[in-house]
Amino acid sequence: MSSAGKTKLLQKNDNDVVIVAAYRTAITKARKGGFKDTLPEEILTAVLRAVYEKVSLDPKLIEDVAVGNVLPPGGGASAARMAALYAGIPNTAAVNTVNRQCSSGLTSVNQIAMQIMTGQIDIGIGAGVESMTHGYGAGAQPAAFSDKVLSCEEAEDCLIPMGITSENVAAQYGISRAVQDDFAAKSFQKAAAAQKAGKFSAEIVPVTVKVVDPKTEEEKEIVVDSDDGVREGVTAASLAKLKPAFKKDGTTHAGNASQVSDGAAAVLLARRSVAKKLGLPVVGKFVTAAVVGVPPKIMGVGPAFAIPKVLAKAGLSKDDIDFYEINEAFASQAVFSIQHLGLPFEKINLRGGAIAMGHPLGCTGSRQIATGFSIAKESGAKVFVTSMCIGSGMGMAAVFVNEQ
Repeated sequence: MSSAGKTKLLQKNDNDVVIVAAYRTAITKARKGGFKDTLPEEILTAVLRAVYEKVSLDPKLIEDVAVGNVLPPGGGASAARMAALYAGIPNTAAVNTVNRQCSSGLTSVNQIAMQIMTGQIDIGIGAGVESMTHGYGAGAQPAAFSDKVLSCEEAEDCLIPMGITSENVAAQYGISRAVQDDFAAKSFQKAAAAQKAGKFSAEIVPVTVKVVDPKTEEEKEIVVDSDDGVREGVTAASLAKLKPAFKKDGTTHAGNASQVSDGAAAVLLARRSVAKKLGLPVVGKFVTAAVVGVPPKIMGVGPAFAIPKVLAKAGLSKDDIDFYEINEAFASQAVFSIQHLGLPFEKINLRGGAIAMGHPLGCTGSRQIATGFSIAKESGAKVFVTSMCIGSGMGMAAVFVNEQ
């Protein structure tokens, strides 16, 4: 039975912000996978081109492109601009990059949606990219921070390694190793089953790239079209054998944390009246998004507080939502968020999540939207929510309506 809020949400209005297309690349293992020898702007180009070409939109009509990117070389905006130009988007379209850590790919979509809602633009792209092969690691950290600023305890907490924040959540809220491993194993099992059934292929844009064989140093061309972090046969028992990664007596390890990955995703948005006039397909609509701050030392709890906020803004209850895409930065924080909200686990990450597929930081927020619409098309679901925790202590969530 639909609530009044849900019924209202499903109505169509000429001023709605609609999603015309949402695609992603495959997500590959950093330093080992299909994109290990490909720079981020090249990965990004593939999805920027796909979102307009696949719906036959004249790229001259794209007014702004926002790109989420957390580890950008040289500040990042130039590489994103270069990618847009190489993707055939003319120089008349503006470009910016945005960094709200792990939610950057949703922040970019939200920015474009707000520009459409306020009448600044009619058509834009929200995207996200990360090459953790090229950007991730000690080199991404500044040499020092101000001692004055660090005298604030919460400011200093922003420097706690993400793995330790995961341990903090597990300890503070009693999320056991066994529960985390069970959740992680299910993520792998769902992703492996979806991959085997070809369910990801509709959302993935194949990309032809060059890779160098580390042993022979031979360069060859390959087509990257499937997530290479997904593994079959993972069980809670097999994960139980892995050593804790961050603390000797900890519960977080390589198998119940998100993978370090490379990938990109893009979402083409428009005002409904403009999409109609141009004869563009509409896959669904962007309803609203919300961000919250939480204590930096337990940054992973973000979705537990962002989701209620976005539901309240949209006039919905948690039962109005057909399924949720909650980023699996760590099993500890994902499980906590789901339990805290009282959500049924069978509504979460129906094709697995970042533990199985990987979490290219800037890409994930856009990737979840592509996956969400693909799931909604197959299942006939009407309303879904995407959410993630954010390094330094935040959460973000957004509501989408499926019209496929």
